[in-house]
Amino acid sequence: MKNSDLLDVIIVGGSYAGLSAAMSLGRSLRNVLVLDNGKPCNRQTPYSHNFITHDGEKPLEILKNAKKQVENYDTITFFEGLAIEGKKTENGFEVITENGESFKAKKLIFATGITDDIPNIKGFKECWGISLIHCPYCHGYEFRNRKTAIIANGDRGFHLSSIIKNLTDDITIFTRGEACFTEEQLQKLSENKISIIETEIEEMVHHKGNVDYLSLNNGEKLNFDAVYGAFHFKQHSDIPGSLGCKFTEHGHLVVDHKQMTTEAGIYACGDNSSILRSVANAVHTGNFTGAMVNMELSNEVF
Repeated sequence: MKNSDLLDVIIVGGSYAGLSAAMSLGRSLRNVLVLDNGKPCNRQTPYSHNFITHDGEKPLEILKNAKKQVENYDTITFFEGLAIEGKKTENGFEVITENGESFKAKKLIFATGITDDIPNIKGFKECWGISLIHCPYCHGYEFRNRKTAIIANGDRGFHLSSIIKNLTDDITIFTRGEACFTEEQLQKLSENKISIIETEIEEMVHHKGNVDYLSLNNGEKLNFDAVYGAFHFKQHSDIPGSLGCKFTEHGHLVVDHKQMTTEAGIYACGDNSSILRSVANAVHTGNFTGAMVNMELSNEVF
């Protein structure tokens, strides 16, 4: 492949959603380039769960095997690098990487994921994805009936509590400041014996990512086995926004029933466009997006 070639599709992001989209397109003989910088967001997570046929496997092993299978399709090419700019062209789109490489295609798929804005508190980064977790469906079963903390406030904290309550009866919410619950929510939390602590967290003390206790700035040290966090996030790539793609009020890319963004010819799949954040959902949306892009390409020439 030459950089001057007009490809059918460029997929920005080569993790679970991107590879799934690539396979779908490769099986339809589409010329596809997968651009990826090799840093999936769950690279620190030891095991992936709630993904049928892959339950309990290491995420990086799933990713390695997926790429190996996608590489069997001759029309798919991989490029390791970070995409930093996107442009609309007369025939489609152009994507430019951080080292100046440029590629052109008729359609774009963004499978770029999101980046969590976790607190700048000692120990959080090291525990993220191990004992500091974002999803009870992905990891909650492994911490069932264990002493559990939730770092969240308001609706997010209340929502997480209602789901996690089915997994453990020992829950404490840390709001890291004044609690922002409605009277009805406070009553529900009290009825379910879920306590609320407003004191700021100073450190998550851990052993190789496994939490031992939370150290508060008032000197208290409270032991926990698992910590859930509901944090804000940002899009991992700025390119969709620069191309005019719109976002939901929560920050996800807006997509229609075909996974197309608000800009014609630009699609999105995986965590960047869905509140359902899991490997299984990323694979599903990627597979579906590949099929929808292939259908659009077919209809344009048929």
